[in-house]
Amino acid sequence: MAEHEPKGSLLQFAPMQSSVDEGFWHRLSSLKLNKLGIDDSPIPITGFYAPCSHSQVSNHLTLLAESLPSESSEASLAPEPSRGNRNRCSVPGILYNTNTVESFHALDKHNLLKEEARKIWDDIQTGKAVEDSAVLSRFLLISFADLKKWNFHYWFAFPALMLDPPANVVNLKPASQWLSLEEAESLSTACNEWRSSRSTADVPFFLVSIDSNSRATVRHLKDWEACQSDAQKILFGFYDPCHLPNNPGWPLRNFLALISARWNLKTVQFFCYRENRGFADMGLSIIGEALITVPQGWRDNIPNAVGWELNKGRKISRCIRLAQSMDPTRLAVSAADLNLKLMRWRALPSLNLSILSSVKCLLLGAGTLGCQVARMLMAWGVRKITLLDNGRVAMSNPLRQSLYTLDDCLNGGNFKATAAVESLKRIFPAVEAEGVVMAIPMPGHPVTSQEKDAVLEDCRHLRDLIDAHDAVFLLTDTRESRWLPSLLCANTNKITITAALGFDSFLVMRHGAGPFSHIHDNNVETANALSADMHNLCVNDANGKQRLGCYFCNDVVAPTDSTSNRTLDQQCTVTRPGLAPIASSLAVELLVGILHHPEGILAEGEINSSVIGSSDQPLGILPHQIRGSLSLFSQMTLVGHSSSSCTACSHKIVSEYRERGEEFILQAINHPTYLEDLTGLTELMKSATSFSLDWDKEIDDDDDDCVEI
Repeated sequence: MAEHEPKGSLLQFAPMQSSVDEGFWHRLSSLKLNKLGIDDSPIPITGFYAPCSHSQVSNHLTLLAESLPSESSEASLAPEPSRGNRNRCSVPGILYNTNTVESFHALDKHNLLKEEARKIWDDIQTGKAVEDSAVLSRFLLISFADLKKWNFHYWFAFPALMLDPPANVVNLKPASQWLSLEEAESLSTACNEWRSSRSTADVPFFLVSIDSNSRATVRHLKDWEACQSDAQKILFGFYDPCHLPNNPGWPLRNFLALISARWNLKTVQFFCYRENRGFADMGLSIIGEALITVPQGWRDNIPNAVGWELNKGRKISRCIRLAQSMDPTRLAVSAADLNLKLMRWRALPSLNLSILSSVKCLLLGAGTLGCQVARMLMAWGVRKITLLDNGRVAMSNPLRQSLYTLDDCLNGGNFKATAAVESLKRIFPAVEAEGVVMAIPMPGHPVTSQEKDAVLEDCRHLRDLIDAHDAVFLLTDTRESRWLPSLLCANTNKITITAALGFDSFLVMRHGAGPFSHIHDNNVETANALSADMHNLCVNDANGKQRLGCYFCNDVVAPTDSTSNRTLDQQCTVTRPGLAPIASSLAVELLVGILHHPEGILAEGEINSSVIGSSDQPLGILPHQIRGSLSLFSQMTLVGHSSSSCTACSHKIVSEYRERGEEFILQAINHPTYLEDLTGLTELMKSATSFSLDWDKEIDDDDDDCVEI
């Protein structure tokens, strides 16, 4: 065919389309914040595309998080291209990310496109495009990341060298019609083998040679000379992202420029390779013959280029708003809930995330137990946490108390309650945490007249806090500091969980419901009238079941001062380091079990069973007490019922508190024997002493029968 006799119609190409995954913008934001700063130097990036795989949908050039370098990359900021992946070809790109939206709009787009086109032309002239054909699909991206509003302005360019005059096309038809049946089958097999090989799966430009026996072979571009000598037909193939039946995809434009400049061909048979369900589809793939006419000397100059992507048919940039999905706090919430949501897929479909996220938890004590309980609550999706403590962070704390660091210990130490809250918010910004610096009034620690008003104010504050929360954790390091919270929780029927540590043993328990839990009217006289039997009222609930006990139900003495006149190891909670995390985790698991049990706080205590899955509840049994020993590496569940003589939750104590209020609390604080007298423990101890004396007398009278051991 003579150069002055062009035939056919104008060859028109389907423009390349872009797609950006949210992960790309997230990594760009992180890179900008943590490494780049105001540096707006161009950044090498990697795009991915694959041959069309559906007759109605074109594939896009896609940017993923891995398209960008990681923050730990070397100064070159070059991303690692993904090689050998049949699902995506890696192509090089360049990113210009500006610092302001004004700079974004002011970029010289004409020169930027021309510069990238020059790189493609240089790769063609030097032969690099033959060795690494992916450079023919170089692309350009300009952007501005508004990290305050999480808006991203961007514009893609896919530089394409323009042939002048444009190429014409003849005989464009599906490959299945262009080739004989034997040739089409052989080519399909050869392409599938090419795509299955790790070394060639993502090589986007290639040669197809078909010999006289209709046998097709797929080769690298550098094998052009060999193809000429032993092929009857030569097709210039490329992975075509376009699905249109009458138009090849955008990558063919630079491919034709390479073919014309490198091999000086005027007639080119091109093969637009497309797939269906991951395999070669000769009916979807198309073959045509391009007629190239270029003026003398055109190879000495850089051809003009086009390629800025249109936005709904207009030459304008795009903007994506990702405030809801890109804000770090919202991302943290989504990530934090992932494990819980996956649990609901199969393991625990009945898990109620809304209950967990809305429950309000009050943690009394922000020491070793308090820190661990707070962490475990957040892991279970609890968002509303209040920590109460009046201590400061000491140098010995950070190693055992996970929410504190050395900085919290300096200058006398920060208050634990506030330092813990700040730490929780750094760990999970969406947590609704509050710190309360306050001491808990305690029996056995008398108050002077000057201290009376302050102590009563603390009592009121503690009462209001307990009223405002759904669950209370008793995590303080003395018995007496748990008394007033236990009383207040029994009075208001709050979920109450205690965790206590020994040296190598622990106790975790849930308190039973209060003595008036089945009475809706809080009037004491009404309550008394409804109960003919005091013992049943304080021990049994409305259904006649024995009420579960609280932390003080097994005591035969009132709580008193446990810190005075003690050595340092007796004043501090000296425990094995692994004990607190175990006890804290079990305490939180108890809360989750209560929240998901149909009877809630009124649920009976269960003991462990050797039969796995014997419980009717999805989370398993709901014990009353869990006692464990690290020295024996053992754990057991126990049930302890309420005592009519309990100094914290018995009917007598709660009734007296309701009747006398603050006066009752002051008397309990200032007079150690008052609680014992009120509950009958004093009489009980007298009876026990009398019994002991009588028993000793009997032994003395019967001395002849004694044998010394």
